[in-house]
This record gives sequence, structure tokens and C-alpha cells, in this order.
Amino acid sequence: MKLTRELGFYYHEFCADVIDPFFSGDQYYQKKITEEVKKYANKYRVKITAYYTGVATHRFHGLSHSNPSVRERMKQWIIKAMEISKFMGVEKIGGHWDAIPVEVLNNKRSYKKAKQNIYKQFRELSKIAKQKGIVIIYNEQMYIPSEIPWNIEGTYEFLYYVNKNNNYTPVYITVDTGHQAGVNYGSKGKDRDYVEWLKNFACVCEVIHLQQTTPNSSKHWPFTEEYNKIGHVNIDDVIESIVYSHKNFSKNILSKVLKRVKKTFLIAEIIPSSTQTEKSLLNDLKETHHYLRKFIPEGGLKILI
Repeated sequence: MKLTRELGFYYHEFCADVIDPFFSGDQYYQKKITEEVKKYANKYRVKITAYYTGVATHRFHGLSHSNPSVRERMKQWIIKAMEISKFMGVEKIGGHWDAIPVEVLNNKRSYKKAKQNIYKQFRELSKIAKQKGIVIIYNEQMYIPSEIPWNIEGTYEFLYYVNKNNNYTPVYITVDTGHQAGVNYGSKGKDRDYVEWLKNFACVCEVIHLQQTTPNSSKHWPFTEEYNKIGHVNIDDVIESIVYSHKNFSKNILSKVLKRVKKTFLIAEIIPSSTQTEKSLLNDLKETHHYLRKFIPEGGLKILI
């Protein structure tokens, strides 16, 4: 929390890899350490936006596993994550918890069934979240068909099905400016363009992950002079797309099942190489903050609709 503030950021998306529901001690330890996080977030005046999955859950089939026992285990992970989030004083969780097996991808009928099973599980998690005091669940848009939703059409389908006639905790989408890199799986056209993703979904997107990258990859580079020269993400385009999405919310089919978000957090999701030194990373984050502040002043931007 101290480093977040010193780097100039006022918002912090807390990574579940730091305090994992299954691997980071017992419930007593988790409650104690998350209360410490809450204490120092308050001390340094940093708002934790959400408790969000890191790398760990991407390594498992999770909610998409063929065996119900494994799916149930991932469900329990998510429920524990809700509890950790609440210990931390945070009412929102997000991330990604599944990967459809490759053998299922090659069978249209099985793939459709796998997607419907995921939709059903999110509706169940929505009900549990309501009971736990979690007010929003975010599911992150990815860039391969094993981690859905991965295209614009599928994202509409996911959000509409999960939230239709749902009186429990709503499920929103997280858009990442580098998650349009599914060219090897046949992704093309608007699905390859982060601007199009934001035009379609920023109005129902409380969290947007910002990374500098190239069109065919998800590099998670910082916004430094070095990487801005070779990356294609333009922050002016990001902001214009957000404005467009909000102004056209009434025309969006998702307006029938979701409320338009009142605030969007632009989270700098910079993932360094495992060999990068801490000092070098902090310098990259400082430069990233300085660059992003040219577009987003302290206190944020207000959009008048």
C-alpha cells in the first residue's frame, strides 16, 4: 500500500496470488493479514478496487473441468476469495477461473455445452455472492477460445445469459487492452481491436486493464518511452471509446440486463519478466504513472452524458 501511494496511484487492484485462499495459510492467518492490508490501505489513502485473480487460477481447468469434484473445488476457492475480500473491506471480486479442455474445443456440441455450464455456474456464484455481501463479480475477457468470453459476440452472450432475470449479484466484464491477440485461433476484424471492445462494453465495465502491447500479443508492457514507441495502445483512443460506449448505452442490448456503471477504474496491469529487478520495475511503474497522468488527472475524468 505504501509503494502504491509513493508511485502516485490512488487505486490498487489486489492480486489473489499475494493472499491465495488455499495456499496462504489458514483462515486465522488470512483474516489477520487482510486486516493489515485494510489498515495500511486506509493509512496511505489507497482504495482497493477489487480482490482479483492472478496467475494461479489460469493454471487449472477449474469451473470448466469435466469432473464435478474439480469444478466444486474451484467454486470453493471463489467462495473463500469472497470471504478474504470482505476481511479486506472490499465488496468486489474478479478474474478468471476456468479453461475449457482442448479436446472439448474441437467438438462444437461439447464446446457449446461447456459454455452453458460456465454460464450456469456464474449464476450460482451470483447467488452466493449476494449472501456473502459481494456486490459485483467481474469476469475477464480473454483471447483464446478455451477461456471465455474471448470474442465480442460471446461476451454479449455471456453477460446477457448470466444476468437475465438475475436478482442477485450482477456479473460484469473486465476488458484488457491486450486481450485481442487470438489471431492464431482465427480471431479477426473487430475482435482484434481493443477500441471496438471498449465501444461495446465500457458502459458495463467497471474495470479496464491497461497494458502497452502489440496487436498479436499480450505483452503487459509498461507505458514507458521505450515501449510506447513499439506498442499500439493509445490512451486517447481508450478514453474516446469509453465515452462512446456510455453515450450509446441505451442502444446496447445489455441495457436490458445490466445497469450502466457509474465509475470505471483504469488499472495499469504491468507484468514484468521474472528476471527483471525490483528497482527496474519500480522505475517502469513511476514512468507509467507519469505518462498516464497526462490523460487522467488526479480525481479522474467526468463524462457528461
